[in-house]
Amino acid sequence: KEREAGADASTVPVIADKKAESDAMMSQDLAAAPAPQAIEPAANLARNKMEYGTVSSDFRTQLPDQILVEENRDKFPEFKSNSTVLTAEQPVSTFSVDVDTSGYSSLRRALNQGALPDKASVRIEEMVNYFPYSYAGPEKAEEAFKANVTVTPTPWNKNTKLLHVGIKGYDVPVDAQKAVNLVFLIDVSGSMDEPDKLPLLKSSFRLLVNKLKPSDTVAIAVYAGNAGVVLEPTKASEKAKILAAIDNLQPGGSTAGEAGINTAYALAQQAFVEGGVNRIMLATDGDFNVGAADDEALKKLVEEKRKSGVYLSVLGFGEGNYQDNLMQTLAQNGNGVAAYIDTLGEAEKVLVQEATASLFTIAKDVKIQVEFNPARVSEYRLIGYETRHLNNEDFNNDRVDAGDIGSGHTVTAIYEMTPKGAPGQTNDPLRYKTGNEPDTYTTSTGEYAFVKIRYKLPSEATSRLVTQPVTQDKETDSASTDVNFAIAVSAFGQKLRDEDQVANYSMAEIKKRATASRGEDQFGYRGEFLKLVRLAAGIKGE
Repeated sequence: KEREAGADASTVPVIADKKAESDAMMSQDLAAAPAPQAIEPAANLARNKMEYGTVSSDFRTQLPDQILVEENRDKFPEFKSNSTVLTAEQPVSTFSVDVDTSGYSSLRRALNQGALPDKASVRIEEMVNYFPYSYAGPEKAEEAFKANVTVTPTPWNKNTKLLHVGIKGYDVPVDAQKAVNLVFLIDVSGSMDEPDKLPLLKSSFRLLVNKLKPSDTVAIAVYAGNAGVVLEPTKASEKAKILAAIDNLQPGGSTAGEAGINTAYALAQQAFVEGGVNRIMLATDGDFNVGAADDEALKKLVEEKRKSGVYLSVLGFGEGNYQDNLMQTLAQNGNGVAAYIDTLGEAEKVLVQEATASLFTIAKDVKIQVEFNPARVSEYRLIGYETRHLNNEDFNNDRVDAGDIGSGHTVTAIYEMTPKGAPGQTNDPLRYKTGNEPDTYTTSTGEYAFVKIRYKLPSEATSRLVTQPVTQDKETDSASTDVNFAIAVSAFGQKLRDEDQVANYSMAEIKKRATASRGEDQFGYRGEFLKLVRLAAGIKGE
C-alpha cells in the first residue's frame, strides 16, 4: 500500500522491520501461553462434533491451523450384528420385545448434523419400532395383543424371503384408563446447562402435564450435588403450580443420580395408586457421577424398586455426555421405555401422541420364540434385537425379565430366511450327520416356522402363551404398506451398519420402497425418514 501511494523504495525496509518486530512479539505471546490440552487439525471442523467433541471458545492458546476440542463422552453399547445360522444346527430363536426408540432419535441427530451415526447407536429394531403401524389388534384387554405374520420376497436378495411378525397391543379406551401417579426425576446438574438439555426438558414436560387428567398426580424431584424435592405430589388440576415448579428449575452442581432415584421412589410410594399407573420419568443427559455410578449397581437398585409396582422410564437429552448404555439398562430393568428427545417435535411424539402407550402397560415380560422348520428353511437370521437376546430356556421361565408393551404399542420383528434348496446359501451344508438332519423333520404341514409369544398381564405373575404357525398362506408378493415400510426401514438400518447382506441394495432403492409405502403419514414421521435417507445417501456419496 505504501508503494501504491507513491512512497519511495527507502520506506520498504522500514515496513519489513516493523513486520519482523510484530512477528517476534506474537511468538513471545504464544510461548508464554499455556499449552493446549487437546489439539485437532482445523480440517476436522468439517467432521461432526458427535465424533470429535465440542469446539472450545478459548482461542488464545490456539495455533493458526489448530483448534481445541472437549472430549465427547457419548457412549453406546457395542454389539455384533446377528449372523446367519443353519436351521438344522440351531432351529430356535428367542428374544425379548423392545419398544424403545432412542436409537432412531440419536441417528437422526447425527444425520441432521451432517455425519453418519456411530454404528453402535444404530439398533435396527428401535428404528423399525419408531413408527406406528396399523396392524390388526385384539378386541379385549385379556388378549393383550395380536400377532400378524407375513412372508414376502426379500428386496435385496432374490434367493431369500422375509418373515415379518407384527404385534399390536390392546388400545385402552380413554374411559378405561386408570389413575396416573407420576414423579418427574429431573437432572439439574451443571452439564444440563445447554439449550438442548434443561430448556428443552422443561418444554417437554409442559406438554405432558397438559395431557394429564385433573385427577392424576405429579411430583417433582431433582438431583445435582444433592437430591431434593421440588414439588410434593400434586393433582394435575393444579396445573399452574406444577408448571411454575418446572419453570423455576435451574442447572448447577455435579450429578447425584443414585440419591435422586431413591428420592423419586419415595415420592412415588407417597402417592401410590393401587391398581393404577405409578411411574418415574427420569430426564437426564445420562451422566451419573456421584453415588453408585456403574451400570450393575444402578440396575440392581431399579430391579429391586420395580417389585413395589413403581416403574421407571428414561428420557435422554443433549449430546457430548449421553450414556446411552446406562439409560437402556435403567429403562429395561425398570419396566419402562427409553426415548431420546432431540427436538420439541420428538417430545410431542413421545409424551403426547404416544402418552397412553408410554404410561399404560397392557403386557409385561413379553418374549418371542420362533422355531424354524429345517425341511423348509435351510438358514435364517434375525434383523436387529442383538441386545435383546434370550436363552431358549428363558422363554418358559417366568422369573426371567423381558420387555413390556403399552396401550396401542406396535412391535415388529423381521427374519431373513433361505428356503430349502434355494441357491446362495451362506453356510455350507454339514458334512457329518448330527441326528438332526432336515429329512428327519415332517414336511406335511408346509410350515416355514412356528411363532410363540409369552406375556403376563400387568397384575399377574404367571405368563400366558400365544402361538401361530407360519404357513404358505401367509406368503404374498404384495404385502401391505406397513410391512413394506418396515422392510425399508430395516434395510436403511443395515446400510448404516454397513451389513454385507445389503451391500448391493442402494439408498435409492430404499427411498423408492419407502416412498411407495409412505401411506397416510398423519404426523409426518415417514416423510422425515425419507429426508434422512437422502441425507445419508449424500454423506455416503451416493
